[in-house]
Amino acid sequence: MPDSFSTYYQSPIGFLKISGTDSFISEILFIDTIEKPPADNKKKLPPVIINCIEELIQYFHGERRAFDFPLNQAGTEFQKRVWNELLGIPFGKTISYVELSRRVGDTKAIRAAASANGKNNIAIVVPCHRVIGAKNDLVGYAGGIWRKKWLLEHESKIAYGVQTLF
Repeated sequence: MPDSFSTYYQSPIGFLKISGTDSFISEILFIDTIEKPPADNKKKLPPVIINCIEELIQYFHGERRAFDFPLNQAGTEFQKRVWNELLGIPFGKTISYVELSRRVGDTKAIRAAASANGKNNIAIVVPCHRVIGAKNDLVGYAGGIWRKKWLLEHESKIAYGVQTLF
């Protein structure tokens, strides 16, 4: 079993807990409260985690639209298919949960696709925030609707110069 590493990055929309190994990132989660300030890790962080933080900084500065580091999160085959589809949603674009279920092969599996979307543990990079309701409304986001709105507006502004979507 490879060593796992975790660290925190203070993004413009709150702390992100970043976890992974020497080879891949397995988790980027929003953390609303940290019991004590993040201290320097006792273990030296692997390059993949340092690269992840650098790419997230570039994303938040509007300098990056896609991420290059390797990902690996545990899940069922269906969840992995959904997460793979999320990676195909272009920067600055959104799709509905109905469209997401269609893309994974079953328009009747809307709830299952939405559930898999909600179980994504690699926020921002696996862009579950780009999935919206059928009526173009903001629904469901583990990081909070306000963060989903912020991320979508950030991407839209970078991609199209649009100030407000919702």
